[in-house]
Amino acid sequence: MKPYRTKNGLLAGSNWTEVYKNAQSIYKKICAHSKRRPYIRSAYFKKDKIFLGLFWSHLYEKNLRDRVRRLKYFSCGIELIQNSYLDPESRDHLNDASQIAHRFTGITPKKEIFRAQIKEDKRNRKKWLISIFPYEK
Repeated sequence: MKPYRTKNGLLAGSNWTEVYKNAQSIYKKICAHSKRRPYIRSAYFKKDKIFLGLFWSHLYEKNLRDRVRRLKYFSCGIELIQNSYLDPESRDHLNDASQIAHRFTGITPKKEIFRAQIKEDKRNRKKWLISIFPYEK
């Protein structure tokens, strides 16, 4: 499995408010492109839409320390999904057999490995960004 090299580094900040402010500026630019649900287009899925709504609800389920750790990779994860043609690790979703979980692997300029997880519904082929997180082997 070869990771995609991103040009973006981690978001700056040492606490939640600093990192959240930087992530929101990126997210607002994405939201400005659509009047309805915010999405990005994925190179791997032949420019299909990847909706971002579930990412935020999943992020708020985590504790504060884990939120900051995951949100620092937001810009890297967005770039990974938009530009990577490398095959993800795909398998059926653990909780629901009607969904597929795709995990894309990326590496930052400072050699930090992370993953972006996308959930795909088998019936209607909609795709949702679930999580972006650092990868520990």
